[in-house]
Amino acid sequence: MISKRQYIEYLISTPVNYTCTNLAEHLEGVSHDAISDYLRREKLTARGLWELVEPLLNNCEDGYLIVDDSVQNKQYARKIELVKKQYSGNEHGLVCGIGVVNLVHSDGQDFYPIDYHLYAPETDGKTKNDHFREMLLRARGDKGIKAKTLLFDSWYASASNLKLIVRLGLFFVTTLKENRLVSLSQEQGYIHLEDIEWTAERLEYGVTVKLKEIPFKVQLFKVVATNGDIEWVISNHPEGTFSTSAIQDENAQRWQIEQLHRELKQLTGTEKCQCRQARSQRNHLACCYLAWLSLKVKATQWGKSLYVAQHDLLRDYLRAELRNPRIPAYLPA
Repeated sequence: MISKRQYIEYLISTPVNYTCTNLAEHLEGVSHDAISDYLRREKLTARGLWELVEPLLNNCEDGYLIVDDSVQNKQYARKIELVKKQYSGNEHGLVCGIGVVNLVHSDGQDFYPIDYHLYAPETDGKTKNDHFREMLLRARGDKGIKAKTLLFDSWYASASNLKLIVRLGLFFVTTLKENRLVSLSQEQGYIHLEDIEWTAERLEYGVTVKLKEIPFKVQLFKVVATNGDIEWVISNHPEGTFSTSAIQDENAQRWQIEQLHRELKQLTGTEKCQCRQARSQRNHLACCYLAWLSLKVKATQWGKSLYVAQHDLLRDYLRAELRNPRIPAYLPA
């Protein structure tokens, strides 16, 4: 038999290989079949993550809820359930993988994942936007999250999502695709973003616009990067609340969820499970989130990054080998 604790500690400790076979080779008295059976038998969910994260949160109104999705790349998989072709921002194109929609809470300094849903439309018929709305409603209801501002990219800036956020009395900061139409006045009608006359005042403080199918107005900001790239950012905060530079800082908080995605993949092996069944993949991912949380808690105690905290596990091994190498250099005496 193998326990959840043992599997999580394996994900934390193994430097490269995250397979059941590798674990069986290094855990005395446990077979590959026992590990595979464990992953098929358990039913681990995001609820277990929330129960551990809840007491760690600084649950304040000034906090943020951040939504984004990540693809666990399974491009060489042929018979793994849940794998489907989908767009990956990492690969800048379509890949075969397992999609996960994440909800992260941030107090502006520290962040924790509080919910996640696997994107499996063939199984549950739900879109990523369906998962967005479900997680938001659960966060505000069951979880009692007080954060008043949601951050997300243009994928989730649909009319139904924006209207739900406003009905809940919340604020959003999100981006728009460049082909989105906006209206500055009823007389002018709807125009493309690039057709707006951007005066110096509008560049500094944004401009009030109306989006199609949205019954309320939003503030639109044109954010120009140093390399000339343009990002269109909107918010339902009252006019005058933010300057363009301030809204850029608000929007930049979204990078915390990108950091979570990187750390999950690089430190816990979310993409590396080779089990074929959907339940096994779900349980592996659930354990990866708990492994990340274990690293996060210990790294915070040590005042280190998660990468340094995990790397420190190998130091004792390296020191021992340097003192007494089991494979000495083959050199002339």
